[in-house]
Amino acid sequence: MFQKKTVKDVNVKGKIVLVRTDYNVPIENGEITSDLRIKASLPTLEYLKSEGAKRIIVISHLGRPEGQKNPDLSLKPAADKLAELMPDAKVSFINDVSGPDVEEAIEKAPAGGIIVLENLRFYPGEEKNSEDFAREIFESTHADIFVQDGFAVVHRAHASTDAITNCLPSVAGFLLEKEISALSGVLNNPERPFMLMLGGAKVDDKAPLIEAFKDTADAICVGGKIAADGAVEKDGDKIYIAEDFDEDSTGAKLDCGPLSTHRFAETAKNSKTVLWNGLLGKAEDPAYATSSTIFAKTLGENPNITSIICGGDTSGFCENLVSADPNLKFSLISTGGGAALEYLSGKNLPGLDALEDK
Repeated sequence: MFQKKTVKDVNVKGKIVLVRTDYNVPIENGEITSDLRIKASLPTLEYLKSEGAKRIIVISHLGRPEGQKNPDLSLKPAADKLAELMPDAKVSFINDVSGPDVEEAIEKAPAGGIIVLENLRFYPGEEKNSEDFAREIFESTHADIFVQDGFAVVHRAHASTDAITNCLPSVAGFLLEKEISALSGVLNNPERPFMLMLGGAKVDDKAPLIEAFKDTADAICVGGKIAADGAVEKDGDKIYIAEDFDEDSTGAKLDCGPLSTHRFAETAKNSKTVLWNGLLGKAEDPAYATSSTIFAKTLGENPNITSIICGGDTSGFCENLVSADPNLKFSLISTGGGAALEYLSGKNLPGLDALEDK
């Protein structure tokens, strides 16, 4: 059960609501190439609008501008996409996060309107978790309630995840509730058999997951570069490490071979819950995306499997498959890479801890 108050636990009618989303979306030549994270914020924003919020103010970040204003990392494209996805919401964009221009824009916004503020990381106070920066935002927006719905950033103690909660009542949005509920279910009470599928290149990211689940997972399978490099040791019968690989002309092991891929897929088919983190090959090259594709489709084509996909590359890969084939269904494609890994590894999430308890 989710232990924090959500938007349903507060009265938002006639209130100005400040919502922290995660609009850190990929942009090429000014165009958003995946709007997964923007779409993930819609249930909370639509609920606030339907419940009569006076104004809805969206704050987020994009990229790593290191406290400097960078036009290439403006949230204007995200605001435009939000306006496209919510055509009745009267979405506007302001190229600042505090000050008189923000106050005036909010004052003039229509009832129920949504105002997207500029990239929080254009300002050094954001990543410094500055109380002063958080208070500037609060005082400029005149917000009555803060809603944390940026799951991907709650592992950071930043002004928009931590310090802001000292300024006004703070609750969770639907995306944060959904992500934490799904992940806590895997941690605490997964439907069995429960399979952990790991891949990727960084063994340091995976070791905490192996440690966290070695006693509770019924099967742990390892592919990707960490398997090719022999970075994970076999531990009894529970951990299966890929044993054959597709290689390039230099002998580099760039994908799991058919024997291992079949073993992964069969283990998944015999599981009720699968947690997957890390691609199984160099999947950005279609020639070496075979094992990841087969495994993803095994999950997406079997509705009886509770499938939790986490990690930025893995989530993006599955989202692209869904875009090409909407019939694929996953229980959760997590929007939070680092946040999901830290939560699953047993670490505290400052942006979650700061919210009001039920």
